[in-house]
Amino acid sequence: MPRYMRLSLSSLPWRHLSSILRPGYCPCFLPPPLAWRFFVFTKARYKRIAQISDQIDLVLHNDDRLYISEAEEGEFSILQSEITKMTLRIREQNAALKREKKHLADSLADIAHQLRTPLTSANLILTLLKNTPEESERKALIRETEELFIQMDWLVTSLLKLSRLDAGIVVFQREPIDVSSLIRTAIHPLQISMELHNITLQTDVPQGIGISGDLSWLSEAIQNILKNCMESAGDNGKLQIACEDNLLYTEITVRDSGPGFQKEELPRLFDRFYRGKDSGATGYGIGLALCKTIITGQGGTITAQNHPQGGAVFAIRFPK
Repeated sequence: MPRYMRLSLSSLPWRHLSSILRPGYCPCFLPPPLAWRFFVFTKARYKRIAQISDQIDLVLHNDDRLYISEAEEGEFSILQSEITKMTLRIREQNAALKREKKHLADSLADIAHQLRTPLTSANLILTLLKNTPEESERKALIRETEELFIQMDWLVTSLLKLSRLDAGIVVFQREPIDVSSLIRTAIHPLQISMELHNITLQTDVPQGIGISGDLSWLSEAIQNILKNCMESAGDNGKLQIACEDNLLYTEITVRDSGPGFQKEELPRLFDRFYRGKDSGATGYGIGLALCKTIITGQGGTITAQNHPQGGAVFAIRFPK
């Protein structure tokens, strides 16, 4: 048998193979056995490419399935691996976009519902004002209207803060913070309200304990926790703030003397717009959600549970 008939594509040097497979090369000038091998090799190659192309087309038309059979080692195996990774990435992004779209729709519905209640109340009060000649009654109605607008202002401001945090617009400062100074900053705006409701506050925060974070945002988070505890404790209630520092973390705990939480409520306490199962619950379900976003955004964690001796306990922990 002549030598050229014993040749195969696998036995050719790479420089000869690349010259054979270059664009525009005509296999008719090859010896018949080699031309046949070239034809079979090229046909299988294009068939494989067509299969991959069809599968990619299915993915582009929102087909959840992608099946690319295992290829032998070589360029098709590399191509298969890259296409699979690309497809998985597209699916993850698509799923994330669907979740975000659903979350946006749910959030808008919740916001509309939360704003509708005070707006309806304000509209009713304005109607009563038209038909109320007594000056004292008119003043009382005006005060109620002012309170409703204050609540709506707080709600809109909190929602704007949450949206800025979600969008990544807010950049938290990383600076040393003295925990005792942080607690004092958080307590200061609430002192008058505590006095009016005769709420006793006990603090056990040793001097010299420090964390790293944004003082302004963290103080707002602790304020929201204190407000929640004040509402739970009620008139003549008690609040306790303590701090523990060790080699692993720094922990700030806030405890109230209220009734605590129902067991089924604990997993949802930090969900947005969740107000609990108590029909008489006040607030909009925004404060604790904002707290969690602020604290986790600075590397911390926040948990809530019932204290064995009664009341609720919030624990904020910053690892070292």
